Amino acid sequence: MTGSPDSAPTPRSPARRPGAAVPGLTVCLALGVASVLAATALRPWAPALSPLLLAILAGVAWRNLAPVPARLEPGIAVSAKPVLRAGIVLLGLQLLLSDVLALGWGAVGLVVGVVALTFAATLALGRALHLPWDLTALVASGFSICGAAAVAAADGVVRARREMAATAIGLVVLFGTLMIPLLPALAGALGLGERTAGLWIGASTHEVAQVVAAGGLVGGAALSVAVTVKLARVVMLAPVMAALAWAQRRRDAADPHADGATGAGARPPLVPWFVVGFLAAVLLRATGWLPGGVLDAAAVLQQVLLAAAMAALGLGVRLRSIAAVGPRPLVLGAGSTAVALAAGGAGAALLG
Repeated sequence: MTGSPDSAPTPRSPARRPGAAVPGLTVCLALGVASVLAATALRPWAPALSPLLLAILAGVAWRNLAPVPARLEPGIAVSAKPVLRAGIVLLGLQLLLSDVLALGWGAVGLVVGVVALTFAATLALGRALHLPWDLTALVASGFSICGAAAVAAADGVVRARREMAATAIGLVVLFGTLMIPLLPALAGALGLGERTAGLWIGASTHEVAQVVAAGGLVGGAALSVAVTVKLARVVMLAPVMAALAWAQRRRDAADPHADGATGAGARPPLVPWFVVGFLAAVLLRATGWLPGGVLDAAAVLQQVLLAAAMAALGLGVRLRSIAAVGPRPLVLGAGSTAVALAAGGAGAALLG
């Protein structure tokens, strides 16, 4: 006897079929590997070039210049979220708390102050400019903490639109690159010593690669201090993401349909799991149990995973959507950079 239509099995959606994510995931990982290799090869000539930037540019170019096959979409979605969060967890293994604490409590206070002030000022400026919440939150995170990696982490908390993530990363690249020649020139004009210049560069510059490039222009001592201060800013990823998750939950509760809200049924956890994993990785590194080979492999894997996630974000970006935002994000980026420069410079001068 033939069953009734109601008893017929419901076909699975393509995204839920076993192995559906494999093609897109493979493509994103391949783009991530290629971006890491390209950035490594170009490092002697472009030390500030980030594999994350190359990956997102590759994704954006593909999306806007050629069709992206529909069968890649499930894997792209996996790369944009779970793979991204795994990369953030592994980032914790790159931080050595003893190096951060060796700077002294004054430098730690400088880092906390610059991150808090830059983050709060960027949020306030974004509201004043009537920019979308998701874009403002991503820019505030990227400019105050650690550039593209912080933008990616914040994207996992506020579930921002891909166009907003790409815009935020573009602003990080633009203004962080401008700071590479600017900060060493200002330090020289003001007659600052290498330690003071290093404190300023590390406390104010957006990306780790940009810090390396700017610090190297001043000198070896400045470079060492700048990189350590920058890594101390990366530690701030955990409390800032927890605060951002709390803010997102409040927005969702107040208006589930607001721009950037996730809906009452999908509110982000107060402390996202990848933030807990990031902290656990930091503590694991502090134990000294992991051999150098494991840490080196984890560093490479972390770069590949984050680059794959950036490629996935780029594959979701349509340039028309970015252009529709207008010039106001540039004003936000300039204002955020100015606050970081002023706060970092003032603190470095007091400590120097």
